[in-house]
Amino acid sequence: MTNAMTDRHAAYPTGLKDAPTRHRALRRRLEAPGIVVAPGAYDCISARLVEVSSFDALYITGSGVSMSALGAPDMGALSFGEILDRVRRICDSVAIPVIADADTGYGEVAQVIRTVHELERAGVAAIQLEDQVFPKRCGHMDGKDVIAPESHEQKLRAALAARANPDTLIVARTDAIAVTGFDDAIARARRYAAAGADVIFVDAPRSEQELRAIGAAGIGKPLLVNVSEYGRTPDLGAAAFAALGFSIALYPTSTLFAASQSTKELAAALRESGSTRSIVPRMMPFDELNEMLGKDDWDVNP
Repeated sequence: MTNAMTDRHAAYPTGLKDAPTRHRALRRRLEAPGIVVAPGAYDCISARLVEVSSFDALYITGSGVSMSALGAPDMGALSFGEILDRVRRICDSVAIPVIADADTGYGEVAQVIRTVHELERAGVAAIQLEDQVFPKRCGHMDGKDVIAPESHEQKLRAALAARANPDTLIVARTDAIAVTGFDDAIARARRYAAAGADVIFVDAPRSEQELRAIGAAGIGKPLLVNVSEYGRTPDLGAAAFAALGFSIALYPTSTLFAASQSTKELAAALRESGSTRSIVPRMMPFDELNEMLGKDDWDVNP
């Protein structure tokens, strides 16, 4: 192979990204003014679309992976091996920081340690751990329960000690609002911050008033807000969330909802008319999709 070809394909293939600085990039971005808006990705195409749309980070949604990989709702059916495989593939396909949903850590302290090791090796920049009882549920579903706060503190301390890169962020999530009440959720958030968590995530606040109270609670760590279009938390918009004191806004299932509706409409049109002609203007062209996926860098015989 010529030097020119060697240079041209130095990053071959264009997926399989090695981006060792993305941990530091997310931490530094959180130290800067403004808010990080991180759309959810559930596969490599949705992840690449987020990246090429110039977002600072993306979020690997456990709910989206459960739905897309298993055809199952987010009710604890997804195994660690299944989420790890999807995380590896997504991290290999993008270079922007990746925040990964690690649910409850897939067990107790020993399992949390392994979860952190494996996700960090896969390339994630932040790992989210929640205080739900296993098997967990989507944070915007009824029927959740939470573990004792001291048990989650133990998990968080184990996660912090297990990380190999000090720039890897540990996100502590509490689902207590719907279970033990708003005041307990704030108390847990403070405890998890004191335990050393890098980012605090009080899930499923139900109103602007509760969002304001979270921002004003003096938790002392960057705050994360999670917006599901059909969930319990109102979408105030990134600027308003930033003004309330939030540093990260997740839109975890937006891409999945949009893709599902588009596919439903395509299937209906094809079934009714026997053709996709009416839907073609709403499809991404084949060449554009290949370009986004880096076809030229995969093509060793241009």
